Amino acid sequence: MVTISLCMIVKNEEDVIARCLDSVKDIVDEIIIVDTGSTDNTKEIVKGYTDKVFDFEWIDDFSAARNYSFSKATKDFILWLDADDVILEKDREKFKQLKQNLDNKVDAVMMKYNVGFDKNGNVTLSYFRERLSKRINNYQWMEPVHEYLKVNGNTINSDICITHKKERVAVQGRNLSIYKKNISKGMNLTPRGLYYYARELFYNREYDDAIKHFNKFLDTEEGWVEDNISACYTLSICYNIKNDKKNMLKVLLKSFEYDIPRGEICCQLGDYYFNDKDYKRAIFWYKLVLELEKPTDGWGFIHHDYWGYIPCMQLCVCYDKLGNIEEAIKYNNKAAEYKPNDPAVEYNKNYFKNIGK
Repeated sequence: MVTISLCMIVKNEEDVIARCLDSVKDIVDEIIIVDTGSTDNTKEIVKGYTDKVFDFEWIDDFSAARNYSFSKATKDFILWLDADDVILEKDREKFKQLKQNLDNKVDAVMMKYNVGFDKNGNVTLSYFRERLSKRINNYQWMEPVHEYLKVNGNTINSDICITHKKERVAVQGRNLSIYKKNISKGMNLTPRGLYYYARELFYNREYDDAIKHFNKFLDTEEGWVEDNISACYTLSICYNIKNDKKNMLKVLLKSFEYDIPRGEICCQLGDYYFNDKDYKRAIFWYKLVLELEKPTDGWGFIHHDYWGYIPCMQLCVCYDKLGNIEEAIKYNNKAAEYKPNDPAVEYNKNYFKNIGK
């Protein structure tokens, strides 16, 4: 059986760190905590789990801190988590089985990261991350912000999920500030850096600059296919906010250059026509989603609601607008298959009952 080092970087995580460590302490063989400047009780709490607690001066570089944590590992494989991550019980059991049976020829294991949830706890956003890696390969973290572990070799996908249970809002503007600081010092952004810098500009409502840098990213023609599609999607939102309908449509269609249509792209196209009250063309795009095969093993962002619930709800409204109540009810019922007892679905059911009276 392989051995595992857990390597984490933390700062002021006293409210969540014990929850995280409790969920993983009986899976890993070593816990390494690198603190980047806590002023609360984080370090005192983690010392109840491990004596391998190290200080690292924060230099606005997440990769530098993570690489330092990895340098302290001594076991066969390295696992990384953030303090507000947990491993749920069903995934803990799967993880224990993986550890028991993992072939030493495997270099890295990708695990699904569940990061978005609706009010009922259903997963709405997930993607794969490079979660478990062979220590001897000395893989390095790359990029100062939105860092990633550059793995290669025999990489496998696992059905184990890491659950992100964020308890507080991220520091507003922190990542954008790091990017701007690095750019002011003359750092040239990689294609990935351009993509994530544009996303940070978008999150901070700097839409004109976001548009500029998303386009700059796409113009490199060096982006990962999933980032290209995601950039088109977010760029379309920017254009919509700026009321630039022509470029909104153009960039959504551009996404088809990279791969088969994605659910969120088709729904955005449906919304484009829906907002123009062109319900027949909106129906085409919403229906197309339901004919597509939802990605399962790809490493890109999966916006789960866009692959079933949202297009069904929108089809319900479109058919109602066209006076086809039978089809409207049909798609409301299909939406209920994705989210039983959803308030919007129940509202529609009552609406259709009143129409029939």
